[in-house]
Amino acid sequence: MERKEGAALSLIVVTGGVRSGKSRFAEELAAQAGSPVLYVATGQVWDEEMKQRIERHRARRPRDWGLAETNGTLSMALPQMERYPVVLLDCLSTWISTRLMSVPEASWRDEAISRALMDEAEQWLDAACSGGRTVIAVTSEVGLGGVAMTKLGRWFADVLGDVNQLAARRADTVYAVLAGIPWRIKG
Repeated sequence: MERKEGAALSLIVVTGGVRSGKSRFAEELAAQAGSPVLYVATGQVWDEEMKQRIERHRARRPRDWGLAETNGTLSMALPQMERYPVVLLDCLSTWISTRLMSVPEASWRDEAISRALMDEAEQWLDAACSGGRTVIAVTSEVGLGGVAMTKLGRWFADVLGDVNQLAARRADTVYAVLAGIPWRIKG
């Protein structure tokens, strides 16, 4: 694949299961890539447990990193990215789950919503990967488990699986993190 003028120095996708160490590994990659780094956070405080998860991530990050909170919309981070040679998005799966949780049950599995999320992911990747920066995108792998027992769970797996495939196809490098051990599976 030929690199476009002004395209990202590299797009790196880091995937793995929940608590696999993927975020920590992605943070290490971002620190090695150079500074300044913009951390694009997709998590939102829904309850005390999520608040504690977010606090652990904050405490781990270097204080000199920039922060863009998406509040459910990836494009909110785009204006800040212009000033940063390294962008770390953590994570696509949290972004998808946040968006799907706001959809009324009567609209679950709506193809227009699924397509809109794919389009938003693609537009964010286009914008993030322009300008010659390094982009690291973290996501959870949904393809290793069984089929979810709920309609919302199956929709989440389908949409995230499609977004993950899109990001991985475009990526120069893909890592899968298992039990804290990163495996390079592309690039």
